[in-house]
Amino acid sequence: MRLPAADLGRMFLLGVLGVAASNYLYYLAIQRTNVATAIILQYTAPVWVLLYTVARGLQKPTLQRVAAVGLAVTGIALVIGIFGSGGFRLDAVGVMAALAAAFSFAFYNIGGHKVLARYDRWTVLLYVIFSASLFWIIVNPPWKIVAAHYSGGQWLFLLVFSLLSVLAPFSFYFAGLQHLEPTRAIVVSCLEPVFSIVIAALALGEVLRPLQTVGILLVLVAIVVVQMPDPRLHEEITIVEPIE
Repeated sequence: MRLPAADLGRMFLLGVLGVAASNYLYYLAIQRTNVATAIILQYTAPVWVLLYTVARGLQKPTLQRVAAVGLAVTGIALVIGIFGSGGFRLDAVGVMAALAAAFSFAFYNIGGHKVLARYDRWTVLLYVIFSASLFWIIVNPPWKIVAAHYSGGQWLFLLVFSLLSVLAPFSFYFAGLQHLEPTRAIVVSCLEPVFSIVIAALALGEVLRPLQTVGILLVLVAIVVVQMPDPRLHEEITIVEPIE
């Protein structure tokens, strides 16, 4: 549990600028625009991850990687129905928030992968979640939450929501980041809105439109493409290897 000050600082930045910022900015974008606008802009994150790793010389801009990122973003656009009646709803603050959420998402993919190469994921998760929580305790103090007078049912909902929607997903995602390079991990994460649409269709009886089906197939193809080894890149060195 005792870490060098420099690594503690990195984890604090991951918690605040990555986890806390990406979630808050995404919800703000939904509030100011709509789900379609917010999610398609946030899921430009694979593009930023690829551009960063290529610019730093960590990866090569292969046709395989570029195609996978393009397919994933296009698939998300179709899945969330930006070409339907909902479409984009533009708002300056909402658009900026969604783009900032994309940068935050890209940031904790790249930074998290590097930190997870040196430390156990549970240690990283503890410090990252703790720093995000500490940040929100300062920004939104406990007495303000108490003053909201939430009911017992609402507190229970918030507890379950925090466990199932925050703690569990981040635990699994950090496990994935230990073993996947950032570009591959973030392309696979594009399954999130796909699962949302499919679950809504199965559990709530919502209709899955033809374009959404095409979008789901594009995302699945992107995930397969980005995971396939490129025989031309045997000399490329993996960014970092995960600890055992």
